[in-house]
Order: sequence, then C-alpha cells, then structure tokens
Amino acid sequence: MTARLRYPRHMGLDNPVHILLLLLVLLLVFGARRLPEIGKSLGEGMRGFKDAVSGNQRDTLNQSTATQQPAPAPAPAPVETAPVEKQ
Repeated sequence: MTARLRYPRHMGLDNPVHILLLLLVLLLVFGARRLPEIGKSLGEGMRGFKDAVSGNQRDTLNQSTATQQPAPAPAPAPVETAPVEKQ
C-alpha cells in the first residue's frame, strides 16, 4: 500500500507560474527602482559568504571604494568688489 501525497507535486518553486507570481509580488512591493539595488546587495552578500566559507581573503569593500573616487570639489568663484571712489 503506497501513501498518497497530500499536495500535488507541482506545489513548490519548480513550477514556473509560482516563480512569476513571486517576481510580480516583489516588483509590486519594492518597485522597479529598488530591485537592482536589492539584487546587487544580495549578490555581494552571497559572494562574501562564499569567500568566507572557502577561506579566501578578498576585501571587496576596498576594491569597490578604490574604483569609485569622489569628484573634486569645484573651485570657489572669485568675488568682484566695486571700486571705491576717493573724494
């Protein structure tokens, strides 16, 4: 006698319709502008976790800040003064 499954087999994330529904909910909750930032931070976190588990000592924070140098501040504009008349 075999046990019957209580739920159908396609109940998890292996069903493409469920994945699309999950992506639609994420888009509605976070918005189109915020999703790339979330993906980038998630990827950096996963990369850092993988490096920590494998024992690699790679400092990603220093690498990212070295490539993004701030722009120099603009030079102050010269102040013009009116000529003083002598009496």
